[in-house]
Amino acid sequence: MKTVRRAAAKAARPASGGNAREAAVLVLARVDRGEAFANLLLTSTLARARLSDIDAALATELVLGVLRHRARLDWTLAGALRRRLDDVPPRIRAVLRTGVHQLLFLPRIPAHAAVDEAVTLARAHGHAGTAKLTNAVLRRVAAEGERALPQDPPAERLAVEHSHPRWLVERWLARLGVEETEALCRANNTHAPATARLNTLKITPEEAPQRLQDAGIRVVRTPLPEGVILEGSFSARRALVDEGTVTMQDLGAMLVTDVLDPQPGETVIDGAAAPGGKTTHIAERMRDRGRIIACDVHQGKLERLSARVAAMGISSVEAHHLDARELGAAFSRQADRLLLDAPCTGLGVLRRRPDIKWRVRPDDIRTLAALQAAILSGAAEAVRPGGVLVYSVCSTEEEEGQNVVEAFLRDHRGFVPEGFALPDDLASAGGASGTAMLLPHRHGTDGFFIARLRRRRS
Repeated sequence: MKTVRRAAAKAARPASGGNAREAAVLVLARVDRGEAFANLLLTSTLARARLSDIDAALATELVLGVLRHRARLDWTLAGALRRRLDDVPPRIRAVLRTGVHQLLFLPRIPAHAAVDEAVTLARAHGHAGTAKLTNAVLRRVAAEGERALPQDPPAERLAVEHSHPRWLVERWLARLGVEETEALCRANNTHAPATARLNTLKITPEEAPQRLQDAGIRVVRTPLPEGVILEGSFSARRALVDEGTVTMQDLGAMLVTDVLDPQPGETVIDGAAAPGGKTTHIAERMRDRGRIIACDVHQGKLERLSARVAAMGISSVEAHHLDARELGAAFSRQADRLLLDAPCTGLGVLRRRPDIKWRVRPDDIRTLAALQAAILSGAAEAVRPGGVLVYSVCSTEEEEGQNVVEAFLRDHRGFVPEGFALPDDLASAGGASGTAMLLPHRHGTDGFFIARLRRRRS
């Protein structure tokens, strides 16, 4: 890690956006207090603030960067503070973290700008004393650089250096070993690409590059024809989403629908449908012909799903306010295909939602695994004889994936695993035996477990 030096900083491009820094601080403080999810709050904050693309990018980098590297930032802050960081008010704690993040991870921002803006924010959201504290701490970090990182034991080193909870690092060390655990932690701290899914009801993969280029977006292909990586301004991407031309979605999430393989004219149930990314993908794959029953236990989320479906011009989706555990009773043997993208810890999507690693606790894995088992068991009766059931979770943990499916198959002899093929670039994730595990450090996608099961005809 290179320490920021004033001499080098003078030649750097000037930093932009006091408003961007304040937006980031306000988001981080609310997330820290457990009042909001970072991705949702950041999106709504940027929409309200009407920041320029440059300032929106800075605010996004500060929020996601602090959440990615929080343990490492806090390690250095602990060496510069004369009190416990937890005793500092949330907004001032966010000011300190964003300041240190700029000093350690954003060398193009001049050190004096990072410090001065932080002091201004500390005064605005605190008082003269918090401004003085902020000034002293950040000047010390700017002068001395990053505090020496711990080297042993491996769990502590990885937890601090790569900013993951120690309990989670210890789980991965036991399962994956040191090298793979470090690779996974590194991958989780990378910037995930702006991966999107083309709405093939409105635009074909063949015409997408030119049409999106005309909108100011460069397109990079992925292993799925409808999957693209968008390179261009935030506002241009937002416009494409708002008009229903694309849906922002990771390739791993797209592969879940690819494995489901819905066909035009079928009856397909999406058992935990909100916010609708996979539901709309199913509709696109079916050419909007057939019946898609989108169910969710959260009425508000279901209403937003319905609005999104309408904006995309899709007519084959019907929304049902229903707990997935009741699917079998409500739609007994009606589904040609059933998708259960079950509620989970989300530990597979830390690249995009780094706040998850600071929110999830070990007991959450066990609690959610029990819920997932109940959902899978309760929903299975909705599949017709000969029909397909796909179970997925965006988690890296076996308790939420492989273990849930194995227990289900022991208790439901009418279902059997059915192999599937992934694109060649991702074939190492599995599929041939009926399950696959995508991991960020191995496959470049979010972490996903996917299982495909078929119900016997008799």
